[in-house]
Amino acid sequence: MSTTQQTETLYNGITLPPVWPPRHITNDSDKPIPVPYLAKPPSQIPIAVGRQLFVDDFLVESCDLRRSFHYPEKYEGNPVLFPETELERDVRGDKSAIACPKSGGLWWDYGERVFKLWYEAGWCNAVCLATSEDGLNWKRPALDIVPGTNQVSPLGVRPDSWTVVPDYWTDNPAGKYKIFVREAGVERALCHLSPDGLHWSQPIASGLTGDRSTMFFNPFRRKWVFSLRSLTGLGGGKWWRTRHYHESSDFLEGSQWVSLDPGRGGKAVPWAHADKLDLPDPEIGDACQLYNLDAVAYESLMLGFFQIHRGPANEECAKTGLPKITELSFAYSRDGFHWHRPDRTAAIRAERKDVWDRGYVQSLGNICTVRKDKIWFYYAGFQGNPQRCCDAGTVDRGATGVAFLRRDGFVSMDTTGTGSLTTRPVTFDGSRLFVNAKGGLKVELLDGDFHPIAPFTFENSVPFAGDSTSEPCHWTSGDDLSALKGKPVRFRFTLSNGELYSFWVSKDATGRSDGYVAGGGPDFTGPVDTVGGNRRK
Repeated sequence: MSTTQQTETLYNGITLPPVWPPRHITNDSDKPIPVPYLAKPPSQIPIAVGRQLFVDDFLVESCDLRRSFHYPEKYEGNPVLFPETELERDVRGDKSAIACPKSGGLWWDYGERVFKLWYEAGWCNAVCLATSEDGLNWKRPALDIVPGTNQVSPLGVRPDSWTVVPDYWTDNPAGKYKIFVREAGVERALCHLSPDGLHWSQPIASGLTGDRSTMFFNPFRRKWVFSLRSLTGLGGGKWWRTRHYHESSDFLEGSQWVSLDPGRGGKAVPWAHADKLDLPDPEIGDACQLYNLDAVAYESLMLGFFQIHRGPANEECAKTGLPKITELSFAYSRDGFHWHRPDRTAAIRAERKDVWDRGYVQSLGNICTVRKDKIWFYYAGFQGNPQRCCDAGTVDRGATGVAFLRRDGFVSMDTTGTGSLTTRPVTFDGSRLFVNAKGGLKVELLDGDFHPIAPFTFENSVPFAGDSTSEPCHWTSGDDLSALKGKPVRFRFTLSNGELYSFWVSKDATGRSDGYVAGGGPDFTGPVDTVGGNRRK
């Protein structure tokens, strides 16, 4: 655990407290965890990094628009990867057939110009690699680790929970990829480095942790974050799945915590849990638990998937051979630690019927990729096998699918008439204002006293009417905002019969956001959007 003795101010103006990460959270409560930066946002908010989303009121001074939540639409051709090979069907074992990541990772390789998917072949059997040019049709390359197969995990490793992350910022050519693997039945995870994501270094064992533990990278603070599964005692012999947090600037050194118990010298801190707003499944009736928490940098914030466990208990599932019900709901963080969860609807749901994603829906470690005006969310699902009424049956027939959402499309600010949204004071270092919007829109700039700033006034605003995920804003007197760089201004958006998803001030007329693009995609040259591109529909 890194504790700062002096405050740290983030890219968005949020100042972290001297003791970091925070130690005020307890996981034995069902109360929602407060988000400090929403209760007291900065007096001025820098918006130089990424598209600015309206997932919360962090940026909003006043508004009479309605906030609407949106969810990915599952691809009709799912699953895009399912058990076919001997490794995936585990024909030499007695376990379950799966071809899906349990976090794992799916990243665009900017050098080879392909998507690379690290996934689990056979339950706790092997980590394998698949590649795709279009994200829908996947190939299994023959590799040299186990000749004739696409296996990348060392022989003898039994992956139970694991994450692969490319390190775009390292100076170590041997550490361009990191993997964090928690083996089945082992209380410590293994940390490996790799130059290519295929051949891995000798492992370094982590501190003690529970199963389904993962890790991710927070590029806003250049920190490796370990999302550690923990069990919190509720009394009476009952336990609750929760998460602990541990961060470090160095991946390998950061893995050396003592335990999750502060009383035993533990460095990790209680972090996240399900709460009373996570409603039980009406047919199951069990209290919700937080099964896993994956996260990735998307534009100007950390995007998370809370994997919510709704039951039944493992022993009940084993009686039927059907998977437990877990589903994915969105979460958002601007400081990398506190999560805002304004909507508890499952963004990617379990179908609860005899199809490939009947239950046990799980996220990828990178959450999503970005393709033109869409975000692609890959996820794992399990059909189970009622012919095998045992634990192995519940995790049989696991596969990988994908769902699509509009770019920045998590939340929109809407009106069926005319309304407006005024931001808090913001500062920027770009020159051109862009929006992601539908319907009719005009925009003006205001000073600290809410007076219009000439010539960027409502009267001079050129109306936008249409549907675009990257639309430049225009004024009759010109569009260059360079004279206002570094000065606090407010944006006032007036919307007519439409939806406003995001805004940003680009460095140039391309519409580049200089924000992060999660798992990436072929439209970009690296992990940050330096390309832009108009996306009018």
